[in-house]
Amino acid sequence: MSEKEQTHTPISNLGEFGLIDQLTRNFSLHHPQSILGIGDDAAVLDFGQQKTVVSTDLLMEGVHFDLMYSPFKHLGYKAVIVNLSDIYAMNAQPLQFTFSIAISSKFTLEALEALYDGVATACKHYGVDLIGGDTSNSLSGMAISVTAIGITQNYVCRSTAQVGDYIVVSGDLGAAYLGLQLLEREKRIFLENPAIQPALQEHTYLIERQLKPEARRDLYEWFKAQNITPTAMIDISDGLSSDILHICKQSKVGCVLFEDNIPLHPQTIEVARQFNISPTTCALNGGEDYELLFCINPKDLSAVENVEGLHIIGKIVDASEDCHLVSRDGRAHKLIAQGWNALHTK
Repeated sequence: MSEKEQTHTPISNLGEFGLIDQLTRNFSLHHPQSILGIGDDAAVLDFGQQKTVVSTDLLMEGVHFDLMYSPFKHLGYKAVIVNLSDIYAMNAQPLQFTFSIAISSKFTLEALEALYDGVATACKHYGVDLIGGDTSNSLSGMAISVTAIGITQNYVCRSTAQVGDYIVVSGDLGAAYLGLQLLEREKRIFLENPAIQPALQEHTYLIERQLKPEARRDLYEWFKAQNITPTAMIDISDGLSSDILHICKQSKVGCVLFEDNIPLHPQTIEVARQFNISPTTCALNGGEDYELLFCINPKDLSAVENVEGLHIIGKIVDASEDCHLVSRDGRAHKLIAQGWNALHTK
C-alpha cells in the first residue's frame, strides 16, 4: 500500500475506550493463571487459594492534574487512591503498589519529597506497601504511573449484572467535577490579576473531593462483614452515565436510573447553580468521584436500603429496554456516555 492510500484516523474519533478496544482486539489470554484481562477495573490472576488483582493508572501533567492548584502532597496521595479504588471495585483488598515518575528539570528535591510524603500518607491510611517503581527524565512536565496489587477470594467484575438487580451507589456524585470548575475559575482569575487571592473557603468539600479523594475501603469491608457480594461493580471515575453504561455493555443488559435518587451534596447543588449547570448533569458526566457503583441481587436489598451513605438509584432491565434516566417530571431520557475522556485535556 502506498503512503497516499494509507488511512489516518485521528485517535479522538475513537475516544478512550474505543481506542482500548481497537488496540487490544487481537489479544487473548493463554495462561491458566490469567482469569480476567483487559476491560475491567483490574486484571485477575489465579496463583492458588486467593486471586491476585492488578490495576495500573497513568497520570499526566496538564491532562490529569494541574500543578498551579494541585499541591504535591495531595497529588501523591491522589495518585495512590485512584489505583486503590480500582482494587476495591473488584471486591478485593489492596496490599502493595509501585510508584513511578518521569520528571523534567523544573522540579526540585523539595517538591518530590512533598509528593512522596503524600504517597507515604496513603500507605499509612490504607495499610498498603510501596514495593518499587522507577524514575525517568521527561522533556517537559511530570508523569506518574502507579500499579496496585490486591487479593480476593470472590472478585466482582463489570460483566455479571443480572436483569432484576438493583443499582446502588455510595456517597454523593458530582462534587469532584465542581471542585475542578472552581479551581479552574480561580486559576483564570489569578492569571488575569495575580493580586487577587483565591476565594475557595466556602467550598472546601468540593475542593477536597477533587484534590484529595478517598477510596471506599469501608464499603469493601462492609460487604465482607455482611457476607454480601455485588453482582457487578465499578468505581465512578468517568461519571455515572459512562460507568453504568460500561456495566450494561459488558453484562449485555439495560438499565433505568431515577434522577430523584441520585445523591447530591448541598455544596454540589449550590455551586452547580452558580455555574448555571444542572447538578444532575454534574453527577452523570463529571467523574473522579471514586465512589462505588454496584448491582445487587433483590435478596440483598433489605441489607442495603437502610445503610447510611448507600443509595438505590435504579434497576437492571433487559437489554431490549436500553438504558434510560427517568427525570423528576417522569420522562425517560436515553443515557449517553458523556463522562470525562482521558484522551482530552480539561
